[in-house]
Amino acid sequence: MNSPENIRNVIRYLQKFRNAVSVIYLDDRTIGSALYSSHIRDIALLHEAGLKVVIVPGARSRIDEVLSGKQIEWHYKDNIRVTDEDAMPLIKMAAFDVSNAIMTSLAANGITAIIGNWVRARAKGILGGFDFGTAGEIERLETSAIRTVLDDGFIPVFPCIGWNTVGHPYNISSVSLAQQVAVSLGADKLFFVMFDGQISTSRYDIPAEFSLSETGEVPAMNLEEVDLFLAANVSKNPDASDEDVRFSIAMLLKAAQEACRKGVTRAHIVDGALDGVLPCEIFSDLGSGTMIYTSNYGKIRGMNQTDIPAVLAVMRPFIASGKLLLRTEADLSAHIEDFVVYELDGGVHACAALRLYDDGQAEIAAVAVDESFAHMGIGPKLVDFLLKRADDADAKSVFIMTTQAADWFEKLGFLPDSLESIPAERRAIWTKGRNSKVYRLPLKNRKKRGEI
Repeated sequence: MNSPENIRNVIRYLQKFRNAVSVIYLDDRTIGSALYSSHIRDIALLHEAGLKVVIVPGARSRIDEVLSGKQIEWHYKDNIRVTDEDAMPLIKMAAFDVSNAIMTSLAANGITAIIGNWVRARAKGILGGFDFGTAGEIERLETSAIRTVLDDGFIPVFPCIGWNTVGHPYNISSVSLAQQVAVSLGADKLFFVMFDGQISTSRYDIPAEFSLSETGEVPAMNLEEVDLFLAANVSKNPDASDEDVRFSIAMLLKAAQEACRKGVTRAHIVDGALDGVLPCEIFSDLGSGTMIYTSNYGKIRGMNQTDIPAVLAVMRPFIASGKLLLRTEADLSAHIEDFVVYELDGGVHACAALRLYDDGQAEIAAVAVDESFAHMGIGPKLVDFLLKRADDADAKSVFIMTTQAADWFEKLGFLPDSLESIPAERRAIWTKGRNSKVYRLPLKNRKKRGEI
């Protein structure tokens, strides 16, 4: 059974992404998989929910098939297909075959798609003495025409073909095309749907500082972490097929990184071998793939009155287990200035409070993180944020009182202290029934160590 918060999240995301532009790249293995029709149905549902969807299908397998059938040779240079001119009509036919198949599948779901010649291209030419033949590069996109198609309620589909000003066609990279379409349209979302495209510890060496899901997937990377991943990653399975996947993931990560640097709000790499990955990635906070982002993924801010129901929902399981004191809506409202929350895409998923005392002590309390987000390191971020706030307020030390989280606070640098050390007004509400222990962190030591 879905929890009320899950339902609220879906509604919140429906409101957030109505009329948002989402560019979706489907790799050829996903298109050829048993889940293809399910992904198309999901795309149709996203369109019906109010998202403005653009599709860029990969056509490598179909082009390979057509060229092989005509016994036309090709090879790859820097992952770019190189052929003679006589292959171009067949490449164009294969690319449009795939786009037509996408259009037909959408029509079966009641959605109208349009294939257009919106891509202006030029020859890649000769680089370092090597002739790239029919391979092309995108020169510009007919953005206004694409927007008109979107505003009219249709889904644009882009074959991997571009034309120069005199109508000469070139074969272009579908990944680059998806990236540039997203940049040109100022897309809110760029999706790379790649079969077996999960980024996890089972296939890659993940840097130690990365946050992971419970099953070892990387839910998000900022732009700097993309560089760390690309520098550190070594495939653990040396067979050829795994190396192909590893190379493709690296290519998609670079494309996602570049798109975000040029203004795309967020890019996502999701696994086409999993059913429902697109709606899960859009309509849930944690998603189902790896998100690439520029701005802070989640933010810490002061709590306001409208946050209180969500904060109480986060606290509820911790209160029930005895980890937190019972707090009511009136309690939170009366001390609203003490509380901070962790917000992700408009939803509150963690909280903590800082109380300052007249004798120079400060207390961090009510630290609670939604269990689904516990792997993301939000708790330490909240504590560090409040330690900085306490230091800015000239507090000499910060203490906490806990019944079940002593090990966690010790890991953050807090050390045991006596009950007599805390302010008298706080000691007055201590109860033998809870028997909370005191832990303390002197702020002057943090300064000496250069931690803040």
